[in-house]
Amino acid sequence: MTITFAGRNGSLMKHDDAAKTLAELGNSTRLAIFRFLVKAGPEGAPVGAIQEALEIPGSTLSHHISRLVGVGLIHQERESRVLHCIPQLETLNEVMQYLMEECCVGVGNEKC
Repeated sequence: MTITFAGRNGSLMKHDDAAKTLAELGNSTRLAIFRFLVKAGPEGAPVGAIQEALEIPGSTLSHHISRLVGVGLIHQERESRVLHCIPQLETLNEVMQYLMEECCVGVGNEKC
């Protein structure tokens, strides 16, 4: 299904992209990682800090971070030997706009 949505801010969010992003957040471990990064703020957190705080084995954490990077929810930057994960809140906002854009515009929805 190729449905494209033009959000109020002019960005485009495709139906399949929204579905993939939500599916990745539907995994408990990935949701915990993303929430940890949101708490860390716009500078993000080193992979080691995520691993320590959430007690996730390294190879498992790498897999989950890779999935979040794949849908644009996390960006990674290397600083010397430290790999930082930075939450991409713009992606989350685009998905939320996609979900809410046409709220209550259907026929017979006078209660919204």
